[in-house]
Amino acid sequence: MGIGTGNPDHVTLEGRRALQEASVVLLPQKGSDKADLAELRLAILRACGASARVVPFEMPVRDESLPYETRVARWHDAIAARWQAALATGPVAGPVALLVWGDPGLYDSTLRIAERLQPRPRLRVVPGVTALQALTAAHAIPFNSVNGAVTVTTGRRLRAGGWPEGAETVVVLLDGSCSFEALAPEGVTIWWGAYLGMSEQVLAAGPLAEAGPRIKELREEARARHGWIMDIYLMRRA
Repeated sequence: MGIGTGNPDHVTLEGRRALQEASVVLLPQKGSDKADLAELRLAILRACGASARVVPFEMPVRDESLPYETRVARWHDAIAARWQAALATGPVAGPVALLVWGDPGLYDSTLRIAERLQPRPRLRVVPGVTALQALTAAHAIPFNSVNGAVTVTTGRRLRAGGWPEGAETVVVLLDGSCSFEALAPEGVTIWWGAYLGMSEQVLAAGPLAEAGPRIKELREEARARHGWIMDIYLMRRA
């Protein structure tokens, strides 16, 4: 189920009921430097009044030596195997919940991983507030311009292909490399946000030529301070 971007208030009423009905919650562990991500999930469970048994599992590490698609496919296989191993450690008397940042249907692989389970489970998807929604709300801007095309993409694809053809607005997720630096900045405005909806939220915006270096510096400082970062940005051509 989608849990928004870290603020318990982002969990919908449907999501709260789902958590209260769950018997088990699978909790990913991503190392000591990202321990506060697990604590955020636990805080959300407490805020929603959930009493489910929490079952932690260690997230596997991707093999960076493999081609990208092969690397991701094998990583998903390994995650599915760890889900099943975690669930085998105790009784499962009712629904099993997985807490997904943002929404399970937007640039998240939880549903693809669930398809690997044997036997295949009967899925129920509870939507959540997306990082895209949180970003545009934080900056008080619309997602799109009037009659303008929008492309949602990744940093990897932005670096490889540049500005998407025909797009007036581009939203970039999963970018750990400030890929906007690969673009010609003339006429482009950027709105960026990290830790959206959380007390640590950081925002920056402006013409790409001016705001880009500032965003890179803010991003590096925030990552060093917290040990992790989740961010997103929207760019629009004049």
